[in-house]
Amino acid sequence: MSTVVHSARKLDADGQVDDFWMLVESGVIVATGTGAHPVADELVDAGGQWLTPGFLDLHGHGGGGHAFDNGADEVAAALATHRAHGTTRSVISLVANPLASLGESLEAVAELAAADPLVLGSHLEGPFLAAERRGAHNLEFLRDPDPLEVEELITAARGTLRQITLAPELPNAGEAIDVLVEAGVVVAVGHTEASFEQTRAAFDRGARLVTHAFNAMPGIHHRSPGPVVAAFEDERVVLELVLDGVHVHPDVAALAFTAAPGRIALVTDAMAAAGSVDGDYRLGSLNVTVREGLAVLSGTDTIAGSTLTQDAALRCAVRTGIPPAAAVEALTRTPARVLGLEKRFGMLVPGFAADAVLLDHEWHVSAVYADGRRL
Repeated sequence: MSTVVHSARKLDADGQVDDFWMLVESGVIVATGTGAHPVADELVDAGGQWLTPGFLDLHGHGGGGHAFDNGADEVAAALATHRAHGTTRSVISLVANPLASLGESLEAVAELAAADPLVLGSHLEGPFLAAERRGAHNLEFLRDPDPLEVEELITAARGTLRQITLAPELPNAGEAIDVLVEAGVVVAVGHTEASFEQTRAAFDRGARLVTHAFNAMPGIHHRSPGPVVAAFEDERVVLELVLDGVHVHPDVAALAFTAAPGRIALVTDAMAAAGSVDGDYRLGSLNVTVREGLAVLSGTDTIAGSTLTQDAALRCAVRTGIPPAAAVEALTRTPARVLGLEKRFGMLVPGFAADAVLLDHEWHVSAVYADGRRL
């Protein structure tokens, strides 16, 4: 069956094109153009709305009242929430837990990814984190990286471990980075006390990402630049950004887009309350309280993930003054490139998967398509 989406205002990393159409067959974009469109089995009139590539989320823990670490049914329900908000491809993030538990979770995500092509794999956000910067991770489960244990986790994931966050200043971190890079796993610097020099050394060993830049790491100091400046200076490195108006001040977010053009990946870092209601939740083994959309560890002011969806991140970016094309790139092509998937996802061009989002003029989602199928 063929489908044509027409009369759209296309917006991707290549910029805006009005009166745009795309022809989809077998889940793939086979042709695009403007003006008069070809005949197809199904016609979708976009009515002048924005048409962007489907959003990719490199980093999320749940949504819709459901957590990613609570079994397949919970994961499916959480993903449904994010898909309704434009996220067509997701990486399942796991908080620090005992190694045996993480191995079981990695195996479960591998099974899920085999059954659902919209699941790209897993992200281990821990357990190899700095205790002082652990955020919403249980201190009891943190440990120094051991190359043999890292290999066990890679094996458990059966080729679906997409990325891992670690603190590069920990003992044996360099050797662990070597093992991970050789296995094709994206290494992210995060939850760290690393200096500028330690971070740069991690990048030289193959780390290519920064987990939720500015959060859970040293800030920028005029005599101690820290991890973020090291990432700004390195064209090989992408920086995750949680753009909800809380994790990072909008003006600092704008600075990041200016300092690292094309290298910002907007992520949700969403916990179960994303797309749901205020209340009490769990993130891994820890209690989380959500009030007015802000998630914190219960009884503290420590931020515990977010309640963000990717369409809300897009709206926040536009309000901040970030050019819409750059904001869309940060939700699409850049995260795809981090995972080595930039030839399949993240653009509205022939040969790419027919993942797309229709949004109204205020950037609210009207329809979501993945592999050419409406979700």
